[in-house]
Amino acid sequence: MGQLHDLIERIGVDRARQESNLPVPAIEAAARMMELERETLGVTYSGFALTSFPHKRLGDTEVWEKNGHHVKLLLEPGKLPNIQGGYTQFGVPYGAQARLIMIYLQSEAVRTGSPEIELGRSMADWLGRMGVSIGGKTYERIRDQANRISACLLTFSWSDGRSIAFRRDSIIRSGLFLPSGQDIRQPGLWNERVELSDTFFRELRDHAVPLSEEALSQITNNSLSIDLYVWLAYRLHALDKATPITWKALQEQFGGGYARLRDFRKRFTDAMHLALAVYRNAAVDIHEEGVTLHPSPPPITRKLVAVARR
Repeated sequence: MGQLHDLIERIGVDRARQESNLPVPAIEAAARMMELERETLGVTYSGFALTSFPHKRLGDTEVWEKNGHHVKLLLEPGKLPNIQGGYTQFGVPYGAQARLIMIYLQSEAVRTGSPEIELGRSMADWLGRMGVSIGGKTYERIRDQANRISACLLTFSWSDGRSIAFRRDSIIRSGLFLPSGQDIRQPGLWNERVELSDTFFRELRDHAVPLSEEALSQITNNSLSIDLYVWLAYRLHALDKATPITWKALQEQFGGGYARLRDFRKRFTDAMHLALAVYRNAAVDIHEEGVTLHPSPPPITRKLVAVARR
């Protein structure tokens, strides 16, 4: 995909829009990334590089299962206490905003070295940097996804064909129930801090995948592009040779909701172009049989990654 960036450098973004057959959003995202002087480190748990939340809303009591490469995610909906003294049922988190909230929580936890994370204005400012304007209907969607994340229970399981290992826990141990109508920038009635569960924080700390926050800000409304960017960030730098992946395997991992392979291929290809536009050094070929991944540098400099780990 570096060819797109090279094309923009050679002829400019306006001519690239006219002469390239790539989607215009990918061209514009690549151009914006090329203007950056520095990038900010974000992280996510490696399990989310191989599995993911659903892209669309499910029923409030419906569970979500997602298969990855030797790993499986089971996401179960749950309940949170309400002001009337009862409990409110929440479905599983879904879509781009749920992914962004999760990346914020994980990035802050790794940055501070603590499972306790500040909310309120801190999260609003971060989401603003991601291009998410907090207010009105957007706030209600953020509030809903935050509550879904708080209520859900997740199980990651791994299998080598002979045995199965699993870890099962909530993501949030306390404090992310946002009441309707409350301004996210003025916490008031809800806790200004949340705490990740011990199991999730330990796994995150041991298996963090480095990301670029600026790259995420360019794909903030595309949940599949976010998944693909995270997947590439996890896989490419660990490869030692070219690795082909068939369309069937890609559909099994990323194609939930697509019954026909040709429909999935179109959606996947557009989303992949956008993910590659914000990950300049990613070496990926898209072809008739699927994709081929090539060994590539991580999406953000090793210096920043080393600082985060310390």
